[in-house]
Amino acid sequence: MRFLAITLIAHAPDPVTGAEKSTQDRFREVVDNALLAEELGFDGFGVGERHERPFISSSPPVVLSHIAALTSRIRLFTAVTTLSLLDPVRAYEDYATLDHLSRGRLELIIGKGNGTAQRELFQVTPEDQWERNAESYELFRRLWRQEQVSYRPRFRPELTDAEVWPRPFQQPVRVWHGSATSRESVDLAARYGDPLFSANVTNPVEPYAELVRHYRERWVHHGHDPALATVGAGTAGYYAARTSQQALAVYRPVFEGRLALQRRLGQTPVFATLEDFVERSSALIGSPQQVVEKVHRYHEQLGHSVLHLHADASGLTDTQHRDSLELFQSAIAPALRREIPDPPWPWAPTTPPPLHPRVEAPVPVATATP
Repeated sequence: MRFLAITLIAHAPDPVTGAEKSTQDRFREVVDNALLAEELGFDGFGVGERHERPFISSSPPVVLSHIAALTSRIRLFTAVTTLSLLDPVRAYEDYATLDHLSRGRLELIIGKGNGTAQRELFQVTPEDQWERNAESYELFRRLWRQEQVSYRPRFRPELTDAEVWPRPFQQPVRVWHGSATSRESVDLAARYGDPLFSANVTNPVEPYAELVRHYRERWVHHGHDPALATVGAGTAGYYAARTSQQALAVYRPVFEGRLALQRRLGQTPVFATLEDFVERSSALIGSPQQVVEKVHRYHEQLGHSVLHLHADASGLTDTQHRDSLELFQSAIAPALRREIPDPPWPWAPTTPPPLHPRVEAPVPVATATP
């Protein structure tokens, strides 16, 4: 099994203390969390894309490019790239550039995105958002794979023998399809033979498991090898301590702070108590053994080989956050790596070109003058 740390870069008051970082400090925190994830041995770091309050993740290629310059091993994910809102040509240019700057460590998770405000910002309607997402992905795929593209889309100007630069580092880039509540993303992933990433955050596991079953059925329908169908899954929260009592005591004020925020916003919580949240949601709160057992229970439903944790402290102190992630890597991840298979392909760039040794200029040899 492989493990990602992801952030949507929410910019809001701390759910426990009420303090709010400046925008610059919040971005600095994201970068620091990416460096921590690489230091601790996470396999990937993901940055979301949102174009509405309270998020400041409107430009994941810029954030990930900065992280790429400061890291060397960890794979870099988008979570998700909202192709329904973007010009696929411009998205291709950004991500092909990032693919080179990261030397092939880029992976995309795409999706239509959520939220009325960002749909209105880009003049996308609920009626056309899925068609936009599918069309943008079809063109994005062609641009990544072909040096010249002719295409007559519905939602952007026609292309005729178009060349778009730079050509990418990876051929092709791996693209996951983010799935939350509807079958459209699932169907698109299965049609193209792409991996699926289940949100698995807001509700109990059953609706997500139903979508994953549908993905596997459509995968076979489209003639793909069933052994290659690949699923990732999110978590609603994470905090591990040596005992379950310690974990619950530390996480309780975090949960209660989030619950209070939901109620102030007029939202009806799906999980009204911490105990219900731990029992019925995908949150991993407890001792290392409890976390391992819960991941296995979810694996029985989803068959996932990639798991994401939230990269942000989100109410925990920096020390609590780091200690919990260290415990994950020392006492939880090794068991899950042994017991749950990896995705059925190498965790590496898809076509890494050969490294060319630097050619040094010859050093002039001094000669004696007569």
